[in-house]
Amino acid sequence: MRVIDQEGKNLGVLATEEALRLAREVGMDLIEISPAANPPVAKIMDRGKYFYEQEKKRRAAAKKQKDVEIKSVRIGIGTSPHDLEMKAQQADEFLKEGNKIKIDLALRGREKYLDRKFLEGRIERVLSIISHGFEKDVIKKGPRGLSLTIGPKK
Repeated sequence: MRVIDQEGKNLGVLATEEALRLAREVGMDLIEISPAANPPVAKIMDRGKYFYEQEKKRRAAAKKQKDVEIKSVRIGIGTSPHDLEMKAQQADEFLKEGNKIKIDLALRGREKYLDRKFLEGRIERVLSIISHGFEKDVIKKGPRGLSLTIGPKK
């Protein structure tokens, strides 16, 4: 295995027993850094320090990661134009924050059996009012009605 000492200097390819002996002489541990490499890479260092550095890297990566929520906007067939404008303003705010939006067209009773183009037109009315740029998926049919997921433009 390829061995790196505590200062970061490459000691070359050594037998495992010899690498362990070198680590014990210095009073440290032999930690396998990259087992998939050919030959595997191991480093002589303190085990606690290694785990501390790994945790520090993981936390730094988690801080950079942005959580994207899926917000929901629910409309019906008979939702008035003013209410649609209010829902579109709400959707604009969600898009500005960088969240995805699920637009649900709630259908009750016989409304579920209306023409699909008519129902999709109701969802398109809301989309035409939204001023912020977005990318949309396909409109899906569910047990409670139609739904569409949109996200901010990249």
